[in-house]
Amino acid sequence: MNTHKRTFLLAALAAPFATPMAAFAQQTYPTKPVRMIVPFPPGGGTDILARLVASKLGESAKWTIVADNRAGAGGTIGIAEAAKSAPTGYDMVMGQKDNMVVAPWLYKHLSYDPTRDLVAVASVAYTPVIIATGANSRFKTLADVVSAARAAPNGVTYGSPGNGTTIHLAGDLFGKAAKVELRHVPYKGSGPALMDVLAGNVDLLMSSVPSAMNQIKAGKLRPLAVTSAVRSSSLPDVPTVAELGYKGFDVSTWYGIFMPARTPAEVVETVNRKINELLATPEMKAAIQAQGAEPLPMTPQQFSTVFQDDYRKWEAIVKASGATIE
Repeated sequence: MNTHKRTFLLAALAAPFATPMAAFAQQTYPTKPVRMIVPFPPGGGTDILARLVASKLGESAKWTIVADNRAGAGGTIGIAEAAKSAPTGYDMVMGQKDNMVVAPWLYKHLSYDPTRDLVAVASVAYTPVIIATGANSRFKTLADVVSAARAAPNGVTYGSPGNGTTIHLAGDLFGKAAKVELRHVPYKGSGPALMDVLAGNVDLLMSSVPSAMNQIKAGKLRPLAVTSAVRSSSLPDVPTVAELGYKGFDVSTWYGIFMPARTPAEVVETVNRKINELLATPEMKAAIQAQGAEPLPMTPQQFSTVFQDDYRKWEAIVKASGATIE
C-alpha cells in the first residue's frame, strides 16, 4: 500500500471518531443563540451582571446571548441545570462563589459536583458584601448594630439571598468577630431581602453591592460597611469592617462564566477571549463599577485556580458555621 493510500485509509477510519473540537474548528462559534443560565431571580447582583455581559457581548461580538433565570435553592437549581447540559458550547451559567464553592459543602444532596461537572471559562467581576440598613433605621453606624445586638442577643435581624450563600456566611462571620448573635432571615434572592429591609421588616441587609447600589444611590438604603479588605471604589466613603475595629476581616464574592465539563477547549478559549476584551473597554469597566463591582479578567487557567482554591478554603468555613441543608 503506497503512502497516499495509507494516509487516506487512516483518515477514513478516524472520521467517525472526530472530536467536537474538530467540528468547532471548521465553523465560526457561535452559529446560533447561546443560553446564559442565571441561577437567581431578576434584579439581584448575579442577574444584573449576567444581563450586562449578555447585552455587551451582543454589541461587541454580535453574539446572541439569551438570559434564562433558573432561581432557587441558593442558586443550586441553575447550576445543576448547567451541569447537566450538553457540552456543545451553547449553554453557560453565571456562577458565583455562593453556588460554586459554598453550596457543595452546605447542601447534603446536590446533584452536581462543580469541580467535576463544570469548567471555569471566564472571570467577570468581584464585589464585597455590604452591610446596610433602611434610610429610616435606628442604626446609623455599625457600632450601633453591635451595641443593640449585645443588649438583645438574636434581637437584630439581617436578610440575605439565602441559606449558605457567601453573604449569609459573611453575616455569620461578622457575628463571630464582633462576639454578638445576629438572627439570620434567608430569602430567595437579594431582591426580596432588599424589599423587606426597605419596608422595615428586617433590620439589616447583607448583600452584594450590585444588588443594593440603586437603592443606595436613591437614598433609601444606608450603607454601614463593606466586608472586603479595602474600600469599594464605587462606595469610597463607606468604611470596611476591618477599619471599624475587626482587623483582618475580609469576605468578598466573585462572578464568572462556567460551562459543562468537556466543552471543547477552543470554545472555552473563544468565550474567555471575547469576555476579557469586553472587560478591558472603558465602557464595560464603568458599567460594572456603576453596579458596585470591579472587573476581574483572568485566563481560564487562572480562574480555575481561584475556583479550586476557594472550593477547598470554604469547606472549613461552612463546617465551622454549623450550617447544613438537607
